[in-house]
Amino acid sequence: MTFEEKQADYARLIVKAGAAVRPGQKVYFACPIECYEFGRMVVKEAYLAGASEVVVKWQDDVTARMKYEYAPIEVFAHFPEWTALEMNSYVKDDAAFIYLAGSDPEAFKGVDITKMQAQQKASYEPMKEFRKAQSTMAVKWTVLAIPTRAWAAKVFPGMNVDTAVTRLWDAIFATVRIGDGDSYGKWMKHADTLAEKCRILNEWQLDSLHYENSLGTDFTVGLVQNHRWEGGADIDKKTGDRFFANMPTEEVFTMPDRRRAEGTLVAAMPLSYRGSLIENFRFIFHDGQVVDFDAEKGKDSLQALLDSDEGSKHLGECALVPFPSPVAEQGILFLETLFDENAACHFALGNCYETNLQGGAEMSEEELKAHGGNTSMNHVDFMVGTKDLKITGIRKDGSEVMVFENGTWAF
Repeated sequence: MTFEEKQADYARLIVKAGAAVRPGQKVYFACPIECYEFGRMVVKEAYLAGASEVVVKWQDDVTARMKYEYAPIEVFAHFPEWTALEMNSYVKDDAAFIYLAGSDPEAFKGVDITKMQAQQKASYEPMKEFRKAQSTMAVKWTVLAIPTRAWAAKVFPGMNVDTAVTRLWDAIFATVRIGDGDSYGKWMKHADTLAEKCRILNEWQLDSLHYENSLGTDFTVGLVQNHRWEGGADIDKKTGDRFFANMPTEEVFTMPDRRRAEGTLVAAMPLSYRGSLIENFRFIFHDGQVVDFDAEKGKDSLQALLDSDEGSKHLGECALVPFPSPVAEQGILFLETLFDENAACHFALGNCYETNLQGGAEMSEEELKAHGGNTSMNHVDFMVGTKDLKITGIRKDGSEVMVFENGTWAF
């Protein structure tokens, strides 16, 4: 396939598999303004799929940074009511949501972090209804990525920027299974493979997982009772359509018990958080909570994350990713969580996914927490998987089963 054919295939895949747009459905589409040409291709594919309307939101890191640099903090402490009403109205209209990522990993390096925190806190309550709709898969949504010049330059430092953009396009095509036709069929088959892993893990209903590797990770995490492993395709509850909230996706994930986490977790990759890089970091957990941490770079950003709210010190997601995956095989650090989390096993600090607990989507926050779920304004993934990672599953009776060995599935 030519480059242009791959781009066209990618645009179709986003609409057909990612968001599973149906005839007559409205589409909300967010795209980096630098990528307007590809954005127009996605808009056209959505209309060809029968979308009634495509609402486009162009995004720009440069002007977003200007706001952080020049606007007073009072602006960030106020969240416009109409913004929440707009997003909630799209949920009520049963819109499909498509988000294209592509930010410079250090776009907001050095900005006043208190402004970011103020903005996040101001939006938390007004946007809760919208976030719950997405986290419980009450609407179809998908996040993918497209190269921007600033992002490509960070991934391939020292390389000519045009060459870096082309190289990043190639890497993205590989991770989303584009290259020799029938990308949609490949994704449906991939969804079936992940679904089978979930079926087995759900039958086991393990009580906890013990992680060990040569980086120094020695960590045990409890899983909530009646947890559900999910991964691959999500199911639209209204239509039964399969869609992919993340592309690429190589993970199966479930709900850790916020009260049960013990030991040391060492990050296997840097974390890009709020426009800053956090490198060579680790956490020490006791009774489910981070009680100590360190980082060679970005420690202040990590401190700000942990201090955001009480739930940010606890885990909300436990995800398993086999090391030989299309993402890991690229041999590059994408500096974008969408990709890096699908190259290695990971955890998330902060909010859990309600659907990872049987009946969780219908529970209140209090009920969810009583079952061991975590609530927070954050959900930040960090990678812990390595080629020598060993994960032992522990049943309620104390017996063990090997889940991962040498960084990949043991079953």
